[in-house]
Amino acid sequence: MAEVLVYVDHVDGAVRKPTLELLTLARRIGEPVAVALGNGAADTAATLAEHGAAKVLTHDAPEYADYLVVPKVDALQAAYKAVSPAAVLVPSSAEGKEIAARLAVRIDSGIITDAIDLESGDEGPVATQSVFAAAFTTKSRVSKGTPVITVKPNAAAVEAAPAAGAVEALEVSFSEQATGTKVTARTPRESTGRPELTEAAIVVSGGRGVGGAENFPIVEALADSLGAAVGASRAAVDAGWYPHTNQVGQTGKSVSPQLYIATGISGAIQHRAGMQTSKTIVAINKDAEAPIFDLVDYGVVGDLFEVVPQLTEEIEARKG
Repeated sequence: MAEVLVYVDHVDGAVRKPTLELLTLARRIGEPVAVALGNGAADTAATLAEHGAAKVLTHDAPEYADYLVVPKVDALQAAYKAVSPAAVLVPSSAEGKEIAARLAVRIDSGIITDAIDLESGDEGPVATQSVFAAAFTTKSRVSKGTPVITVKPNAAAVEAAPAAGAVEALEVSFSEQATGTKVTARTPRESTGRPELTEAAIVVSGGRGVGGAENFPIVEALADSLGAAVGASRAAVDAGWYPHTNQVGQTGKSVSPQLYIATGISGAIQHRAGMQTSKTIVAINKDAEAPIFDLVDYGVVGDLFEVVPQLTEEIEARKG
């Protein structure tokens, strides 16, 4: 069976959920070989093996923390040369897409970004994408070289499939470009205790209808009752009601959770482009003609200030 390289996104050995999703997809097209780099790389092996990694290639060096992106590209290229894989899968984060693009240029291969599904094909892996502001779904394959594919978070359900997970040291020689951009300082982001927006299984977003920053705690309370991330529309962000890092949309972040709840959001194409691939969409809006209702699985025509607190209360009651 052909081997498939999977780039591991982890924090000090704690593997992030999108990587486990990649392992699930990789098993459809071959035998997953994970590439874990940086501090705690070896500590990822047990989790990766549990989710299907036949081998785990690890390497740690200060360059991964001290410099941007290129050292990781050097390492992934070294893994590519060592394995000669049928495909390379990378999480579709901002950093992941840059790593994937640089690798594709180096190995003279085609690249597919933001895939939402992956299947085996006669001429190589076939990726499903949601394109043109989520107006169309396409199936694509790379026609030159080894496919390099980035996959959106929540594209697949995580499935455990125990494998050997044999740990092997990866030999990496850093290029001259590896030290071109140095990290001079880091400021930890204040934690809200909520899941990362792009990785969350449930997202609750607020828009212009929320009416102001002082009203966003209503949205946050519903999110917290569901263990969800909080998002915001461009209108809410531009008005200064919520941080730009939480913006969902074409100029913000793209999300694809199992459940997306839109409160006070009209459903402009800019917003729809960032959440249209969500599995189940619920909207709460007092305007029955709002475009968002053309998209949803369930819609509530009503005042969010009445509906959302009642929904939160009911959820908490059922949890109790």
